[in-house]
Amino acid sequence: MTLHGQSILVTGATGAIGQAICQSLAAEGARVVIHYARNRAAAEALLARIGGNGCCIAADLADPAAATALWDRATAAETRLHGLVNNAGIRSEVDVDAPLADWQAVWDREFRVNFLAAVDLTRAAIRHFRRHGGGRIVNMASRAGQRGYSANAMAYGASKAALINLTKSVAQSHGHEGITALALAPGWVRTDMAEAFIAQHGEAAALNGIPIGRMATPEEIGELIAFAFRPSQSSLNGAVLDVNGGSYLR
Repeated sequence: MTLHGQSILVTGATGAIGQAICQSLAAEGARVVIHYARNRAAAEALLARIGGNGCCIAADLADPAAATALWDRATAAETRLHGLVNNAGIRSEVDVDAPLADWQAVWDREFRVNFLAAVDLTRAAIRHFRRHGGGRIVNMASRAGQRGYSANAMAYGASKAALINLTKSVAQSHGHEGITALALAPGWVRTDMAEAFIAQHGEAAALNGIPIGRMATPEEIGELIAFAFRPSQSSLNGAVLDVNGGSYLR
């Protein structure tokens, strides 16, 4: 129960990775604020699975006002938050030959959900942590943010690269205040998005270039994030933890 006494907000909590994160945090004693966009039933079922140790809050992070409102509601419910996991994200595709309006719409929404919502939550978290003795932010980046991405999904990779840079900036600028930040950069994780890719391109295409020959599981991600929130792990400040089976080395 190394996280006993902590309350942690997890965005995008009803997806496979989000659920695994919440379950791992709760297993180590944390209270979890479960953010969801639309699937209230899934959020409430997750809350029940972790023993009711937290609460559920809805927010559409495509709305520019939603991230700050989500933080305000979370602090109203829990009074004191100790951590934030910026896990919510989308991956959209658009071709460079698409009409300009379509191209811009995809980039605008991708950055709003994947990056700018995290920016606003990070701002709110820093201000809150300053008043309450510190806290920790963990950002869900991606291998795509480190090595680039496919032509039809460049917005996804670019938004994750921005998230990594945000992580490092917070780590350097606010570590002295007891506010630490780190990022995870997974490669393929066995989720619905991965299964959709496999259905279209085959398993071999997904596993190509992964030396260990398998994808990460959501549970691996959850375990690592719970470990990162242990009070003893403050020296992880500024780290970007690769979880890609050796498919990208730096």
